[in-house]
Amino acid sequence: MSRERKILELKEKIEKSKLGGGQALIDKQHQKGKLTARERIYTLLDENSFEELDAFKLHGCNDFGMEKSKVLGDGVVTGYGSIHGRLVFVYSFDFTVFGGSLSKTVAEKIIKVQEMAMKTGSPIIGINDSGGARIQEGVDSLAGYTDIFTQNILASGVIPQISAIVGPCAGGAVYSPALTDYIFMVRKSAYMFLTGPKIVKSVTHEDVTAEELGGADTHATKSGVTHFTYDDEAELFAGVRELIKYLPQNNMEEAPILSSQDPINRIDEDLNYLVPEDTNKPYDMHEVIAKVVDDGVFFEVQKDYAKNLIVGFARLNGKSIGVVANQPKVMAGVLDSNSSNKGARFVRFCDAFNIPVITFEDVPGFMPGTAQEFSGIIKNGAKMLYAYGEATVPKITVITRKGYGGAFCVMNSKNLRGDIVYAWPSAEIAVMGPKGASEIIFSKEITGAENPAQVHTEKMEEYRDKFANPYVAAAKGLVDEVIEPKVTRYKLIKALEMLANKREDNPPKKHGNIPL
Repeated sequence: MSRERKILELKEKIEKSKLGGGQALIDKQHQKGKLTARERIYTLLDENSFEELDAFKLHGCNDFGMEKSKVLGDGVVTGYGSIHGRLVFVYSFDFTVFGGSLSKTVAEKIIKVQEMAMKTGSPIIGINDSGGARIQEGVDSLAGYTDIFTQNILASGVIPQISAIVGPCAGGAVYSPALTDYIFMVRKSAYMFLTGPKIVKSVTHEDVTAEELGGADTHATKSGVTHFTYDDEAELFAGVRELIKYLPQNNMEEAPILSSQDPINRIDEDLNYLVPEDTNKPYDMHEVIAKVVDDGVFFEVQKDYAKNLIVGFARLNGKSIGVVANQPKVMAGVLDSNSSNKGARFVRFCDAFNIPVITFEDVPGFMPGTAQEFSGIIKNGAKMLYAYGEATVPKITVITRKGYGGAFCVMNSKNLRGDIVYAWPSAEIAVMGPKGASEIIFSKEITGAENPAQVHTEKMEEYRDKFANPYVAAAKGLVDEVIEPKVTRYKLIKALEMLANKREDNPPKKHGNIPL
C-alpha cells in the first residue's frame, strides 16, 4: 500500500470514528435536545484544545452476535485538553454506541485517562450519558465499573474530579459520580438512581416517574446528591468552566490568583446597618458575602439544598476562598443534619485543595426535635466539628450576630484551631440565648416574683448585657478582634496575607475515622 493510500486510510478511520454509532443516531440525539459526546467535549474545553486518545479501540466481546457489531472507539470518547489554558482530562460517554453502555473496553479507556490525570496532576471531568453496564459482557462490565470506582477513590483529595450528568445514569453507574467532588446535572434529560421506576413499582408499589425519582431538581433539593443544576447543556458546561477557575490543578498546588480591580481597603457603610437590632429578625447573609468578596461575585455550591447553610467559592484580592455561612433568612440559620453534611464536605474539599475557608457565623444552635435526633444530628453535627478541626488551611471566622452553644464551637471557633476570629459589635456569644439562659439561671427569682413576665424580661436584658456580646469572649482571647462591619473586607484580606505561609500538621496516621 502506498504512503498516500495509508494516509487516506487514516483520515477515513478518523472520520468514521467521529460518527460513533452513525449519523442516524446522532440525529436522534439532537432531536432529544442533547449534544453528542464530542460536541459536549468541544463545548467544555478551550477551542481546538482537545486531543483524543484511543479513538480506534474496539470492544472484545464475541457473544450474542456482538462480534458483528464493533464501533471505533466503542462507547466513550476520551482525551485531554484545556480549560482557561490549564490542562484537564475528560471522558464523555457516547449514547449513539450501544446506548453509551459500559464495556470492558470503555472502562479501560476511562481508567487510562484517570491514571494520566493522576500522573500529570490534572483535574478530570466525566460526562455521563449511559445506559449502564453492557449486559452482553456480564461480569466484565461490573469489574470495569469497580476499576473506575477504585481510581476515583485513589484520586480523591489528589486531583479535582468533576461529573456532568447529561443523560441517564443508573445502577452501578451512579457510584463513580458520587465518589467525585462535584456533580453537575441538567434538567429534564438527566437523571440518577440506583433502581428505576419499574423496579421501585414492583418492590415498594410506589408510582414514581424517572424525573421525580432521580431528576436534577430532586437531587438538588431533596437528596443533595447534585451540587449544580442547569436548564441546558451549554449552561452546565459553562458552569464547569467557572468552577475550574477557583480550583488548583492538584493538592500540591494552590488555585490561580486572578488580578482584581476591587480595592483591598474598600469600605461598605451598608454593612454597619445590615444586621437588624432585633436579634430575632432575619437578614440575608448573601448580602454580607457580596459586600465583602471581590466584585460581589459568589459561586454558590448546592444553593437549593439545606439553605440554612451557604457554601461556595469567591475571591479576596484575587485569591480563591471557600465561604461557609449560616443563613439567618432560613430556619434562623440553625444547623441540622443536612446542613452539617453539606458544610463538612465542603470544608474538607477546601482543605484537601489548599483553599482558605472564610466562615460567616450567625447560628442560634442545632435544630431540636425528634426528627433531627432520629436522623443522627449528633454524628452529623460531629462531621462539621471534624472537618473544621482537621483542616490545616487558613481558617478565618466573622461572627456577625449569634454564636450560641455547641453550634458556636462547630463554626470554626478559636478552640477548633481557627486562626483568626473576628466579631462584629452585634455579636452575641454564649452557651445559649438570653431567654433560655435567664429561665435557668434566674428560675427562682422569676417563679417567685409577683410579676414573673416582667422579671423574666428584666433578667433577659441583664444576661444580654453581661454575656450576650463579643467583649466577654474577646477578654478571654476567644475573639481576636471586634471590628466595625464596614472594614470586614480589609480585615479578611490582611489576615489572609498574614496566613499565606501558615504551616500546621496533623498527627501522623493512616487516616482519621470521621463519624460517617
